[in-house]
Amino acid sequence: MEITTTSWILAFIASFVLGISKAGIKGIAVIIITLMALSFGAKASTGLLVPLFVLGDIFAVVYYNKHTRWHYIRRFLPWMMAGVILGVLIGNGLPEKTFKIGMVIVILGSVLMMSWWDIRKSKTVPTHWSFAGFMGIMAGITTMIGNLAGAFSNIFFLAMRLPKNEFIGTAAWLFFIINLFKLPFHILVWETITLDTLVINLKLVPFVVLGLF
Repeated sequence: MEITTTSWILAFIASFVLGISKAGIKGIAVIIITLMALSFGAKASTGLLVPLFVLGDIFAVVYYNKHTRWHYIRRFLPWMMAGVILGVLIGNGLPEKTFKIGMVIVILGSVLMMSWWDIRKSKTVPTHWSFAGFMGIMAGITTMIGNLAGAFSNIFFLAMRLPKNEFIGTAAWLFFIINLFKLPFHILVWETITLDTLVINLKLVPFVVLGLF
């Protein structure tokens, strides 16, 4: 894989921002996804990012572990896994141009969802199981196609009125598990994680660590 100097610079910046996001700064994932897609292409970038996300997740899990609320993970995780599988099926075999359009839809949809939640006057907590189901499935689809599950998972956790540290700790474990769950699909089905991409990951790891601290 031939990578230009510009692409490397964008990837270094994206990796640094990824580290910052895993340290607890939310709402900046769109920057990471966009920069990596510009550097390596839409679909290829999804596979490149997952090992880096796992690395960042490990830090977040260790640091915020005591704040984790497993009850909410158990409610959300099965639906999210189902969404990941749907995302694999939707994205498998799509040409790059179509996949890129799908990623743009995911990015715009995520931004609109969070904006809608922020400006809502009434934030009554839905108690029906279908709320967790819908949000979980959409989070799974968007994390597989665009590595952007934050909008749907964040709305779910915010609706549960989780305090900041519990929010971060619960989300950290959720995404650590889901990113590990995504690995075999990227390796065996989409083939977006290979030895070549792992070599690239190794070069980006120092920038993730720098962002974490």
